Amino acid sequence: MDEFTISPMFIPVMIFLIPITAIFGAFIFLIVRTLSRSRVRELEIRERIAMIERGLVPAPETDPRGFERAMAQRDSVLLSQSSSRSRSAGVIIIGFGMALMVLIAFAGGEPGAGIGVGGAIVILGMAFFLNSLFTTRPELPPLPRYPAATAPTSSTTPAAPPPPEPRLDEPIR
Repeated sequence: MDEFTISPMFIPVMIFLIPITAIFGAFIFLIVRTLSRSRVRELEIRERIAMIERGLVPAPETDPRGFERAMAQRDSVLLSQSSSRSRSAGVIIIGFGMALMVLIAFAGGEPGAGIGVGGAIVILGMAFFLNSLFTTRPELPPLPRYPAATAPTSSTTPAAPPPPEPRLDEPIR
């Protein structure tokens, strides 16, 4: 036997060995990533608790996941466009169904099959369109991204009264 010849069993074994190794590697990677994320999260929580114990108020950046969740909720309220998305999807699917109906009817020479297949897709598009009409949500007022900081007022200094508003029956000086 020549030293450069390959065993006849080498190729079939490698066909199965490579994907199995990749699958096991992916599982090991996911386990290690989950463990490392949980450790980092535990350290973030301990740091936050230590700040609270010292009497400090943690900034929102010290809990980035909570900060991002709050911002995502705010953005989801502002960007709630599910009804318009359903409406546009419905129109697109209706158009696709009509096009398929015409294509099968004329190119395939089967008008009955074209109406059946294309009509079913048109009905699906109409369902999306009707769903958009029934799922309208009232528009909520936009929330401020960052609330305005108010300057602390001293309790010893009284607030100045607002200037008097001009009356309509008095002449302007």
